[in-house]
Amino acid sequence: MAIDPTSIDSRLLDDVRDLLQKSRGKAYAAANLIMVDAYWNIGRRIVEEEQDGRERAGYGSQLIRNLARRLGDEFGAGVSVANLKNFRQFYLTFPDAGKRLRAA
Repeated sequence: MAIDPTSIDSRLLDDVRDLLQKSRGKAYAAANLIMVDAYWNIGRRIVEEEQDGRERAGYGSQLIRNLARRLGDEFGAGVSVANLKNFRQFYLTFPDAGKRLRAA
């Protein structure tokens, strides 16, 4: 009696399908956490550079505009002026988030 090689137990198929879907979900969540950490750290570096050791940043700084211009060609639209401002605001709004991100 020959075994049909196209025949697969439906439980096996369902189990493997479920494992793949769960693993993909975990991979997406991990990638998102890594990017949130990167955005927070980018915001932190911008604030540090803008303030240069002072309590508050100087006004009229072209730092973000120049940074976006220099990095835009290499990394695309994700490093726009608007996004860099959002990263800075993210850090300013949640200055302790870096500790929680590394603990996750």
